[in-house]
Amino acid sequence: MIDIGVNLTNKRFDKDRIEVIQRAKKANLTGLLITGTSVEESQNALALCQQYQQNFPDYLYCTAGVHPHDADNVSDDYIEKLQALAKNDKVKAIGECGLDFNRNYSAPEQQQKVFSEQVALAEKLAMPLFLHQRDAFAPWFRTLSPYVGKIPAMVSHCFTGNESELKQCLAADMYIGITGWLCDERRGQDLRDIINLIPLNRLLIETDAPYLTPRTIRPKPKSSRNESSYLPYIVAEIASLTGIDQAEIAWQTRVNAQKIFNLTAIKESL
Repeated sequence: MIDIGVNLTNKRFDKDRIEVIQRAKKANLTGLLITGTSVEESQNALALCQQYQQNFPDYLYCTAGVHPHDADNVSDDYIEKLQALAKNDKVKAIGECGLDFNRNYSAPEQQQKVFSEQVALAEKLAMPLFLHQRDAFAPWFRTLSPYVGKIPAMVSHCFTGNESELKQCLAADMYIGITGWLCDERRGQDLRDIINLIPLNRLLIETDAPYLTPRTIRPKPKSSRNESSYLPYIVAEIASLTGIDQAEIAWQTRVNAQKIFNLTAIKESL
């Protein structure tokens, strides 16, 4: 299994980051992709990959991008900084980028500008996109549509959309990232109802830790903080809802992640 979305730079991991990675390995995870959400956090994500390379060789990788919440805060040269980061072979995708009109922490117009610029950067660099979308599907999809087939892969990170949105994403050959949202019948029922529509060769799994702790963990963890070692609970829930064997889900999602993010080192180490 590969966790394709973990916010390992988050301060909630400051006290035990090494132990968190060790627990992930013990839970049979073969790699982690650390999410970059701003230029600074992308730099921090790459620094973590480099810092722990000796302790965890060919295990940590990252993305470089600006989350829509941070769109208002970009510098004039942020694209150049992301491009410089992307030259490092530990950086495997542009993002997390997209649109979030749920709370509008950044102005919608600025979100759109920053998103469009990052999509163009991904095309220029021939790199995958790690995508965020909340309450903004139509403009988000409209921005991406001209680039379908021109970007190596588009990953709809932490997908929580409806059936129509899922079918549009799949028709555009996107990959679908599933988190612990699936394990919450209170707010995730719509996703639970359509999980069987996602072909295995389009499925990815992620924790989005420290957020979205699976509600199915028993006994319930003392801390509300999610971590990568809980990824098997997401696999178990997918299996429960689809009838597909857990081992097959774990294997195929790992193959998908290796292909999308060019994780040749992980592939060779297995």
